[in-house]
Amino acid sequence: MKKLISIDIFADFGMLKKPDTNEPVYLTFNMMHKPALLGILGAIIGESGFNEKGILPDYYLKLNDLKVGIQPINHEKGNYQKTVITYNNTTGMASKEQGGNLMVTEQTLIAPAYRCYFLFDMDNKTHQKADENLSKYYAEYLPYLGKNEFSVWWGNYMVYKDFSEFEPIGIFKINSIFIKDVPLKDSKDKDALLFDPVFEDAPEGFTFSYLERLPIGYMDIGENNYQYEYRNFAFTDWSLKMNNESSNLLLKTIENGIIQVF
Repeated sequence: MKKLISIDIFADFGMLKKPDTNEPVYLTFNMMHKPALLGILGAIIGESGFNEKGILPDYYLKLNDLKVGIQPINHEKGNYQKTVITYNNTTGMASKEQGGNLMVTEQTLIAPAYRCYFLFDMDNKTHQKADENLSKYYAEYLPYLGKNEFSVWWGNYMVYKDFSEFEPIGIFKINSIFIKDVPLKDSKDKDALLFDPVFEDAPEGFTFSYLERLPIGYMDIGENNYQYEYRNFAFTDWSLKMNNESSNLLLKTIENGIIQVF
């Protein structure tokens, strides 16, 4: 049996580090992405994280197939305020420089918040435990948003009893972030979502279109080395129409309109 629920996740600060950035400033993703969300859920149910290079953690192996949806809340046209923080790491283990002092400069999210949807399979014991802990606001380990000091909390646990697969016919709006892969010229990839904005229905003065390339999981690039697998995502208040076929799942809920789970 499938069960669709949502929670609202909050943090005072967050740092979802981009792996392709380095000195002088480490940059953060703006949006919550699926691997980070699964990590938070893994901490809530008490699964172990990354412990050894080249081995995927238990939480990811048990939750990778879980369908999730992400909807930013308390945002400014899809974006969150950011600041840059510089600090010293003087543990002696962070740098081989003389004195063992490493200066780190990081971009940091300020007050990020997301409504996160989970499509649980209630025949799966891991999913059962996740749903139970979320509903009771109980976590085995303290969840955090990218760094240990950026703890998160959640509220507004909701169950959607009336939901169904949405068939994108005509004009519609999507309340969550959604995959928007634009095929290359002459591409025959029918699984790529491609939406067109309907400009005539735009609410004057309140329109935005946010785009970000986000991780959706991990892929083995050889010799047990894992890197993020990415897809292009969008978030907008435009009305949309679909101009090609897609097998991606969109869910329709009475309370919250249309979301995409992936």
